Amino acid sequence: MNEDFLHYVWKFQKFTSTQLQTVDRDPIQILEVGQHNLDAGPDFFFGKVVIGGQVWVGTIEIHLQSSHWYGHQHEKDPRYDSVVLHVVWEHDMDIKRSDETIIPTLALKGLVSVQIVNKYRKLFSNEHRWIQCEAEFPEVDSFVVGNWLDRLFFERLENKSESILKQLAECKTNWEALLFDRLCKNFGLKVNAASFESISASIPHRVLRKVQRNFTELEALLLGQAGLLEADYVDPYQQELKEKHLFLCAKFGISNQGVAVPKFFRLRPPNFPSIRLAQLAALFYKRPSLFSELLEASSLTEYYELFDVCASSYWDTHYNFGVVSKNRRKRLSKPFVDLLVINTVLPLKHSHAVFHGKDTSEELLQLAQSLPMESNRVVHRFLKFRSFENNATVSQSLLQLKQHYCDRYRCLHCAIGNALLKQT
Repeated sequence: MNEDFLHYVWKFQKFTSTQLQTVDRDPIQILEVGQHNLDAGPDFFFGKVVIGGQVWVGTIEIHLQSSHWYGHQHEKDPRYDSVVLHVVWEHDMDIKRSDETIIPTLALKGLVSVQIVNKYRKLFSNEHRWIQCEAEFPEVDSFVVGNWLDRLFFERLENKSESILKQLAECKTNWEALLFDRLCKNFGLKVNAASFESISASIPHRVLRKVQRNFTELEALLLGQAGLLEADYVDPYQQELKEKHLFLCAKFGISNQGVAVPKFFRLRPPNFPSIRLAQLAALFYKRPSLFSELLEASSLTEYYELFDVCASSYWDTHYNFGVVSKNRRKRLSKPFVDLLVINTVLPLKHSHAVFHGKDTSEELLQLAQSLPMESNRVVHRFLKFRSFENNATVSQSLLQLKQHYCDRYRCLHCAIGNALLKQT
């Protein structure tokens, strides 16, 4: 038993509400359960109850036992002086406000149906499951699942936007600099995301803009900051880039100290950091106004055109310096562009709309629905339980569900968990 369960029971009135009494046998009538507070302070605001014929409006606090009031030191916090009803599972002592007045207490033990309690205990009985409801998940009504996933898609966008807008303030509202940072991170994929992020942080945007007109210098800047040019002489092109990087460092007063060297281990050659950085250089050279072009684009076809770039000709026969490979153009693939649209374009466009007070939710939803479902371990595991529509809104929602609800045992905050508890 935990307080989240009691929050659920109180919020949705999952207890016998007729002839309610406080522990002192005063009759209680609940008019408003209040607004659930997910931050610090009492658990529910704007509660309204009738106790002993007197109407009380204020906050509601919930604990497993009455004595937890003192264990949490609420008697020392003036915010809790507004509590008009203390809701507990078990009453083990009277509690008082800071002015020594006793707070009425409602004990729920014995008022909640045995079926609901058993369903709750079953849901949380095995912490070794991949998700707590994996046995029941396939049978949950499709309408409930679909509505919840739609909500989770936008919740995930909102979460990303909070991070983006915070970073925007650090960039002094420079959207182009922000785009470079976000793209650099996502070009690194999961393995090199942190490394590529440190690369972008080491390059002032004014330097990027000045170098952007010269493709070889731009490639030298990115590969040099990544530490991929520091090896001894390998071939003429590597030496040329190394000399250009040293010149740029001296000219603009930059260095790559503090940059995390990217990894090659266990990566397929097309995802080698050397290839991804060369492609990133090609993108920003070819699209000097990339941010404005991304804002104007709306269809997936337009995004494919914007990201239609290849690494320089040297990389046609190389995946790394000095090692010749089969001749093949290193073009950004459609699956990789799909990931860039999902993880960079969608959150940035949503953040830009929020920043300017606009609503682009319908446009972004249509764009995400035109993208195929992502292929990763979380999505594959959910697909073992039931089928879903094959689009990116679903895969993004499933990631949000697993990371922010299932992994944190927030079943009582989840529409699917609530639906299962109602099946009693």
